[in-house]
Amino acid sequence: MYKMVTTPSEMLLVKAERVDKFDKKLRDIVHEMQETLDATTDPIGVGLAAPQVGISKRIFLAKPKDGPANVFINPEITPTENGEEVPHFTNSAKVEAHKPKKSKGRLLEGCLSVPNIWGNVSRKKKVKVSYQDITGKHHTKIFTGFPAIIIQHELDHLDGILFTKHVLSQGETLYRSFKNDAGEDEFEEIEV
Repeated sequence: MYKMVTTPSEMLLVKAERVDKFDKKLRDIVHEMQETLDATTDPIGVGLAAPQVGISKRIFLAKPKDGPANVFINPEITPTENGEEVPHFTNSAKVEAHKPKKSKGRLLEGCLSVPNIWGNVSRKKKVKVSYQDITGKHHTKIFTGFPAIIIQHELDHLDGILFTKHVLSQGETLYRSFKNDAGEDEFEEIEV
């Protein structure tokens, strides 16, 4: 299992390199990434990009539900033409229970590499993704809803962009989560 790279690591701000070899080493990386993602519990991870575990390669996993994660290698997104905004979703049921300020059409988003920080992010509701699988085979699929949000977040990691940049550029607020005396999650605004 890999150790999670967290801010302020420069690794998170660098554009990742394309994958050229679809070999045992790549399969081992993906396997270790899957184990790392499966081990996340607070919050439960729904996606993981290779730079988050110290590997500068264009690989990410997306796991919107229980079961194995989908593997995306050398992914590219072609946005939908309609420019629709995303409905409310959260990365964790614990966040949903506590209602920090949400903006219409924006997602309260968090990140395993930016622990305990959350913010509202506007993302496309539907994306078309071209990518390769673990064998190098090319695929093009359309994803909607929560899977589309995960894909956009993880692809940002491959381009060296953290969700906090979107929060601030969209004029939204960042929140810090913490445990109260009863052991429940609470949120406070972060002054930027």
